[in-house]
Amino acid sequence: MGTDEPTTPHHEPATFGNPDLPAEGIVNTGDNPQSTTMTGPQNLVIESQFPNQLDAPPTDISTQAFFWSSFNISPRRVQDGGWAREITQSDFAISNEIAGVNMYLELGGIRELHWHQTAEWALMTRGKCRVTTLSREGLPSVEDVEAGDLWYFPAGLPHSLQGMGPDGAEFVLAFDDGEQSESNTLLLTEWFAHTPPEVLAKNFGVAQEVFNDIPLHNLWIFPGDEPGDLETDQASAGVEWGDEPVIFRLSRSTPAYENSGGRIQIADSSNFRASKTVAAALTTINPGSMRELHWHPNADEWQYYLQGQGRMTVFNTGPHANTTDFKAGDVGVVRRNLGHYVENTGDDVLIYIETFRSDHYEEVSLANWLSHLPPALVSAHLNIPIETLATFPKGTQGIVPIPGK
Repeated sequence: MGTDEPTTPHHEPATFGNPDLPAEGIVNTGDNPQSTTMTGPQNLVIESQFPNQLDAPPTDISTQAFFWSSFNISPRRVQDGGWAREITQSDFAISNEIAGVNMYLELGGIRELHWHQTAEWALMTRGKCRVTTLSREGLPSVEDVEAGDLWYFPAGLPHSLQGMGPDGAEFVLAFDDGEQSESNTLLLTEWFAHTPPEVLAKNFGVAQEVFNDIPLHNLWIFPGDEPGDLETDQASAGVEWGDEPVIFRLSRSTPAYENSGGRIQIADSSNFRASKTVAAALTTINPGSMRELHWHPNADEWQYYLQGQGRMTVFNTGPHANTTDFKAGDVGVVRRNLGHYVENTGDDVLIYIETFRSDHYEEVSLANWLSHLPPALVSAHLNIPIETLATFPKGTQGIVPIPGK
């Protein structure tokens, strides 16, 4: 009988910042660097974009549904007049509540008259755009929107978009259904082309020959002349003032939270009454700061990163905790009730939009919750002295202030 006996691997006790047994993360391989060997095929360009995927913080544990995607990897549909690219649930499994589209219309470029089976919410990211729509009461709206402005069209209501000078318009759309595709819309040209000519003639009270030269295929996006004077277009469309606005100047609105770390500007049905199914928060985080630890109990959070770079850890049941990096053009999704933060990891201001399939914005701040409990109860959970707990932030901050500022 041999003398060798099986040995049990030795693990150091779990410690603060590295709480898992068995231990996870590169920090645990200091005496055995071979544990991190990667000899298989590698795409170094992609790896460089995700430092916290390759070398996760020691507090990360296990895995969960991947919550990163990007318009940067989405196929771009280009036509004379502009382009669009989209992220739907077909591309991004976790995103079942919101589908997103990034679109550009050149100067005069037109997104043809159409409507959807879902509501359309949008944030202008650069340039200027003329938007038209018709309300449920049959009242028209013609408006110009600029970077930082929103529009909202309820499901089933017709609309058009047109790029204006000097550089056209770029924007991000959010549909209140993760399966909605921008390539699956109800288009004016297609309805005309697939309606019998005699029916068109009867409907509009003209001769059939009027429709001899209509397009036989959809236009989708096509070039056009720059729109003229706004007031002239409003008058010719029969706009009557007093109807519920379909646009909102989000970037000019009073922040719900603001301090040295940044600000959060919110648009929901409380201040943008038209927006019945999408709420949003435009979040600006200064270098050295972060979005505080929090969660949203009423809807998933669909994020679109506009500027800068950051990292986010999502805390799930299990426990599962995973950290991923985000840059401009990326999209993130956090399921409702899952704890998270977003930290600015760059030297530039981090700006992103949070959207929710809801008529109102809701947030639970971890600091606010703890500051509204008996201190002895919190101390019993965290083993932190009551006098130290008294120095914790009181209430919701939104963005963590930069110390000394």
